[in-house]
Amino acid sequence: MKKFVKIFAVVMVIALTATMLFGCGGNETPDTAAVKVIDIDLTQEEYAFGVDKTQPELLEAANAFIAEIKADGTFDEICNKYFGDGTPTAVKSAALDPSKDQLVVATNAAFEPFEYTMGEDYYGIDMEIAALLAEKLGKELVISNMDFDSVCLSVGQQKCDIAMAGLTIKPDREEYVNFTDSYYSASQRIIVKGDDTTFDACTDAAAVEAILNTYDASTKIGVQNGTTGQFYVEGDEGWGFAGFAATCVGYKNGSLAVQDLINGGVNYVIIDSAPAACITEAINAVQ
Repeated sequence: MKKFVKIFAVVMVIALTATMLFGCGGNETPDTAAVKVIDIDLTQEEYAFGVDKTQPELLEAANAFIAEIKADGTFDEICNKYFGDGTPTAVKSAALDPSKDQLVVATNAAFEPFEYTMGEDYYGIDMEIAALLAEKLGKELVISNMDFDSVCLSVGQQKCDIAMAGLTIKPDREEYVNFTDSYYSASQRIIVKGDDTTFDACTDAAAVEAILNTYDASTKIGVQNGTTGQFYVEGDEGWGFAGFAATCVGYKNGSLAVQDLINGGVNYVIIDSAPAACITEAINAVQ
C-alpha cells in the first residue's frame, strides 16, 4: 500500500507539472490515452464565492471586484494562464494571526484549475483572484485548505471570511454563506477509459443519461464528495436531478476518482468540466 501511494504521488507531481507547462483547455485525446472526457455538458451551473453572512460589506466589495476584473480583462488574463498559453502565478498564504488585518479564504486545493498546490504554493483561478482581492482590500491573504464538505461550513461558523473553491450556487449552501454574483459558468462531464466507446455516439446529455439509466448498482460512478457530480449521480430534488441506480463512489478529489477508474475501481467518473480536462490531460501525459 505504501509503495502504491509513493508511486501515485510521483505520477501526480509529474502530471501536474505537465499541466502547468501545456495548459488544460483542449479536448484532443491521443489514441493511446488512458482516459478521455466525453465532450457533452450534463448540467449547467454557475460558480460564485461564498461570503460570511455577518460581513455584508465584504459581499459588496467582492461583487464590485468581480465586475471590475471582468470589465478590465483581468479575469480573462487569469483564465488564459490555465486554459491558454499564459503562465500560472504562485500564490502564497500568510500564517493566521488574529492581530493582523487578514482575508481568510476557505478552499479545497484539489480542484485544478481553480485551486491546487505545488510545494508550499497555491495555484489556480480562484487563488489568483483571492490574492488580487486581498490586495484590493488592503488585507493579508490567508488560505485555509480543507475538505470540500467543510468549506461553506467554516465560513458559516466565522472561521473564514470567504469560500473560494469552485463553488456552485446551491440553495442549501446559502444556509451558511451569502453568494456573490456568478463569475464562471460550469458543467458536469463524464470521464471514461480511453478505449471505452460506450458514449461515443452520444450527441447530447439525454443520450448519455439514457445509457446511464440502463445500469444497476453493479455499475460504479466516481465523484468528488460534496460536489454537483455527487448530487447528479445520487439524485437531488432541489436541482431536479433524478439520479441513477448506479452506485455513487465518493472521493476527496477528482484525481483520486480518475486514478481509481484506471485501476478498475469504478466504471466512470463524473466531475466538473474544467477539472475533468486538466486531470485527464495530466494523467495521459505520463502514460
